[in-house]
Amino acid sequence: METESLYTIIVHSENFAGILNQVAAVFTRLQVNIESLNVSASSLPNVHKFTICCRTTEKNIDKIIKQIVKKLDVISAACYTDRDIFSSEIAMYKISTHVFDGSDDLNVILRKYNTRVVEVTSDYIVVELAGSSDEITALRDEFQNLGCIRQFVRSGKIAVTASNIEKVSEWLDRREKVRTERSRIL
Repeated sequence: METESLYTIIVHSENFAGILNQVAAVFTRLQVNIESLNVSASSLPNVHKFTICCRTTEKNIDKIIKQIVKKLDVISAACYTDRDIFSSEIAMYKISTHVFDGSDDLNVILRKYNTRVVEVTSDYIVVELAGSSDEITALRDEFQNLGCIRQFVRSGKIAVTASNIEKVSEWLDRREKVRTERSRIL
């Protein structure tokens, strides 16, 4: 039996309605759960970037990439492990202040994780943490153990590759050369 690993897939596409649905359908067909998903504009004009995390086998990840690349509006899709990317998440914690009355415990915890305080009231504090998935989970666990979490939310992973050039740049360069050649012919 093949072992499962955590993979981060970065997909670049043109911004057309329905592309997210098409990409998600690939995972559904192969019965692979998406652990996190982030979609945003990329650094390239008119190109969107999907950062998708999933836990699956090497065999499945190859199938997923091949099927995503076949989608009409997809420019590129590539798979990475954590050693190939720089990544981060963001989380917000709304915690009760009464648990910390007269104690320095809260300040110690907030400094330990290098958090940012967003809002302070007499009833609650909203804290923000940008960091690794493990750091975000560890802080949530500390607050849960203290019984002070009122709300918790986290983003999907965002990532940039560790390589000097983004693979989609090569595709865009080729596309531009084709457009230039076509315009000279016409």
